[in-house]
Amino acid sequence: MTSALPRPLVSGPVHVPADADYAPELAAFNTDIQHTPDIVVGVSSADDVVRSVAFAREQGLSVSVQGTGHGASAAVTRGLLVSTRRLDAVRVDPGTRNATIGAGARWGAVVAAAAEHGLAPVPGGSGTVGVAGYLLGGGLGPFARSHGFSSDYVLGFTVVTGAGDLVEATADANPDLFWAMRGGKYGLGVVTEVRLRLVELDPLYAGSLFFAEDDIEAALHAWADWTPSADPAVTTSAAVIRFPPLDVVPEPLRGRRLLSVRFAYPGPAEDGERLAAPLRAAAPVYLDVLAPMPAAQMARIHNDPEQPGPSWTTGAMLTHLDKQSVDVLLSQVGAGTDAPFVAAEVRHVGSPATSRDVPEGSAVGGRGVAYTLGLISLPVPDLFRAATPAAAAALVGELGPWRAEETTVNFTGVRRPGEAAPRSWSPEVAARLAEVRRRYDPAGVLAGPPAAH
Repeated sequence: MTSALPRPLVSGPVHVPADADYAPELAAFNTDIQHTPDIVVGVSSADDVVRSVAFAREQGLSVSVQGTGHGASAAVTRGLLVSTRRLDAVRVDPGTRNATIGAGARWGAVVAAAAEHGLAPVPGGSGTVGVAGYLLGGGLGPFARSHGFSSDYVLGFTVVTGAGDLVEATADANPDLFWAMRGGKYGLGVVTEVRLRLVELDPLYAGSLFFAEDDIEAALHAWADWTPSADPAVTTSAAVIRFPPLDVVPEPLRGRRLLSVRFAYPGPAEDGERLAAPLRAAAPVYLDVLAPMPAAQMARIHNDPEQPGPSWTTGAMLTHLDKQSVDVLLSQVGAGTDAPFVAAEVRHVGSPATSRDVPEGSAVGGRGVAYTLGLISLPVPDLFRAATPAAAAALVGELGPWRAEETTVNFTGVRRPGEAAPRSWSPEVAARLAEVRRRYDPAGVLAGPPAAH
C-alpha cells in the first residue's frame, strides 16, 4: 500500500482515489481519457514539483505529468501524476521580445499577452493546447513553413529532473538536456517554466476556404498539385471535416461534409490574395473566410474546439503527395464515404524553415518530411470506438508507399492495431535521447510514452 504524500510538504492540493476532488484534478481535455494514478499532486510551485518527485522516488512510484490534458491519448493508471495547470503565469518582456511561460499555460494566453506588445509566439493551431507539452514534441503549427518548428524558439526550460534536481536547461546550462527537451518529449523532466522568443506576425493574411462535398475531389487534388510550388512563407493544410448536426455548429457548416483548406501567410493582404488565388480557383468556393486577420485571432485559422470532449487521434508523416495518394485518401474520407473520422487533415509543412535545425541542434524528428497526416474520431457511440482503430490502420496502411520512416512525436497519436510504436527519431537521435534520460533520471522515475490502447 503506497503512502499518501503528506499534504504539508506541498502548497498545492494532493488527492488519492477516495477524495472528492481526485477526478476533477485529473480531468483531461480529451474526456475519453480517465486517469487513475495512486496520487495526483496539483503543484503550485517548482518546490512542489521537487518534493513530489522526491516522494515518488522514495515510494518507488513512477511520475507522470499533465498540464492541460490536450494531448492525453492513454490513461495513467499508476504512480504519481503531477498536474501543472496552476503554473499558468505568462510574462512578456517587450524589450527583449521574450516570454516567460508557466508549464500549465495554454497558447491562447501567450498569444493574448504577446499581442499587447505587437508580438506573437510561433504557436500550435489551437489556443487551448498546453505550451510545454507541445514544445517538448517540437511543434508544427499554422506557421510551420514560414517560421519552422515552434521549439526552435525556446530559449530555456526550468525543469525538475528524475533525480529530483531543479535545473536550467539552455544552450549554456545543461546543453545536452536542452538539446533533448526540444523534441524529445518524454522522460526528461517535469517542466515548470519555459522561456520563448517572440516574433512579429502582423500583417497576417489567414483563414480558410471551404469547398462543398461534391467539390472535395477537385479541390483536394488541386491543393496537392499546388503545394510543391507554394511560396515557402505560406503554410496550408487540407482537412475533410464531417460537421455534426448540432446547434453549436454554425448553420453553414452544420451537418455537412466539407473540405477546409487552411491558409496562413504572415504578410500584406495584397500578396496573400495573389498567393491564395490558385486555391480559390481550384473549385467553386462554398465559404470564403480567408482575409486579413489580427495575429491575436490566429486560432481562427484552424478553429479547433475550445471545450473539452472525447476524441481519438492518430497520425503519420508523408514524404510526398501525388494523384494516387490523394485518391487513396478520397476513397476513405471523400464524398459519400462512411469512414469513422470527423476529420482527416493533411498539412503541408516541408520548407527550408522546418528542415533547418537550430545552430546548437535539437532532438526534433521528421525535419525532412513534407506533409503530416492527422485522423480524428469521436469515440462515441460505441460503433465509432470499435471501428476507428481498424479504419485508421487500413488507411495508413494503404498510404504505405508515401509514408515517411520517421514521424515527429507530436503526430504519433494513438498506436494503431498490430503496429509497433512509430519511429519518432532517427536511430542515432533515439540512442542519444536514451543516454540523456539515463543521465538525468538514473532510477527511471519519469514515465515514458503512453502505452497503446
